[in-house]
Amino acid sequence: MVEEKWEKRSERVLAATVFSNVMPGMFAGFTTRHGGVSKSPYATLNMGFHVGDDQNDVQRNRSLVAADIGFPLTKWIGSEQVHQAEIAEVTAADAGRGADCLETALPGLDGIYTEEQGLLLTSLYADCVPLYFAAKSAGLIGLCHAGWKGSVAKIGPKLLGIWKEKHRVSASDVYVLIGPSICASHYEVDEAVASKVKDALGGEVARVLMPTKPGHSLLDLPMLNKQLLIAAGVNPSHIHTSNVCTYESDAFFSHRKEKGRTGRMMSAIGLQKG
Repeated sequence: MVEEKWEKRSERVLAATVFSNVMPGMFAGFTTRHGGVSKSPYATLNMGFHVGDDQNDVQRNRSLVAADIGFPLTKWIGSEQVHQAEIAEVTAADAGRGADCLETALPGLDGIYTEEQGLLLTSLYADCVPLYFAAKSAGLIGLCHAGWKGSVAKIGPKLLGIWKEKHRVSASDVYVLIGPSICASHYEVDEAVASKVKDALGGEVARVLMPTKPGHSLLDLPMLNKQLLIAAGVNPSHIHTSNVCTYESDAFFSHRKEKGRTGRMMSAIGLQKG
C-alpha cells in the first residue's frame, strides 16, 4: 500500500500527487470546505446542489474550483449518487451533466468511468469513501462513491469486472486511490450493517469491524474497500490510501459530526488533453 501525499493547490483543492503520477496528464483531487461563498451550515465551499444550499452559491463555488484545477465546468460530469453500485461509461456527449444543477446529473449511478481526455469525473462526499481508479495500459480512469451500502455491494470490484469484460484490463494492472473519508473510530454501526459487511467479506473481519457494545461495532470503511479490492485482484502495492479522516479534520464537512446538516466535498479525476 502507498500512503497518498496531498498537495494544496489552493485553499479549496487538494491534489493527490503520488496517484496522479500513475498516468501522464492525470489530475486526481478532493475539495476542502474552505474558500467558497456558501453560508452556514454549508460554509463555505459546499459543492452539493442537493443539501438545501443556495444554488447560486453552489454554482459560484464550482466555478472557483474549476479555475483552480483547469477543467471548465462544461467538461464536468456528475451522477445522482443513490448509495447503490450502478456504474456507466461516460463520453464527451455527457460533458456538463450535473455540473451546474442537480437535474442534469446522470441518474441512478454511483460510479462513472471514461477513456476520453478532457473530461472531469466528479462525485460528492461528507464521510463516504471516494474510490479513484486508473489503468494506464487502457487509458481508463474511473470514480466510485462508496458509502457502506455501495461498499458491501462491491462497487469497486464491480468496476474492475466491467473493465475486464469490456476493455480487457486485468485488475492487477489497475491503480486505486482510497480518498478522504470517515475513520473507524467515529463510525459506529449496528448489527444489521455489520452482518452485511461480514457477508461481503466472507471471511476475516477483525480489521474491518471492531465490537463496541452489544449489537454495535466500529466500521473501517476504507479498510473494507481495500480488502474487497485486494480480493478482486488489485495488487496491494497499487492501492493508495489517504489516511485522512473527514470527521476529525476541520478542513472537511462531516455528515455524521454535523448531524446531517452540512455541505459536501467533491472528488474529481480527469485526463488533461495532451
